[in-house]
Amino acid sequence: MISHVFIGITEHERAHDFYSAIMDELGYVLKFCYPEKSWSGRVEKGTARPIVGIGKPYNGEPMSVGNGQMLALLAKSRATVDTTYAKAIALGTTCEGAPSLRPHYHPNYYGAYFRDLDGNKICICCHEFEG
Repeated sequence: MISHVFIGITEHERAHDFYSAIMDELGYVLKFCYPEKSWSGRVEKGTARPIVGIGKPYNGEPMSVGNGQMLALLAKSRATVDTTYAKAIALGTTCEGAPSLRPHYHPNYYGAYFRDLDGNKICICCHEFEG
């Protein structure tokens, strides 16, 4: 259903390092990196799409954070949500909701929320039952 998602950033090297650390925790691999264009993207290993890309806005204007916009990245387990969230916080992000069950979404929804280094809202979530 989704080809790619693009996240606006202000500085490529800093954002690329941050997203590399987060995506490594989730098992996503680098698909492309063009520092001269300030673009890079990752995919789930063994797939071509969807791509999660980062980069400076194509129109050359400063990036801005959209109200109500959020990227939710899928984790294979609740433990992965925990370790990815901890990594993000250690890298200097702002907490928007520590890892926990959120049964108001559905009984098995386990998620954590933070703002990346440019203020974009990111969720790491797992939908699997873990008994």
